[in-house]
Amino acid sequence: MSEVARNIDITTETCPMTFVRVKLALEKMQPGEILAVNLKGEEPLRNVPKSAAAEGHEILSCEAQAGGTYRLLIRHA
Repeated sequence: MSEVARNIDITTETCPMTFVRVKLALEKMQPGEILAVNLKGEEPLRNVPKSAAAEGHEILSCEAQAGGTYRLLIRHA
C-alpha cells in the first residue's frame, strides 16, 4: 500500500460536515494519493465511506482504533 499523503481528523464533526471535510481534503489531492481519516460514531462510519465510494474513490481499509475511533484510508480516484 502507498504512503498516506494527508491526514484529517473528523472525530468532533457531525454529519453532513463529516463528508464535507473529507470531500474538501480529497479535492486538494492528486489521483492515486491516499487520505487517512480519523472518525467516530455510527453515522460517519456508515456514510463517509459510502459517499466517498459513490464519488469514485477507493476505500482501502477501515480499522478500529483506541477510544472508539476508526481510521479510514481512501485512495483518490
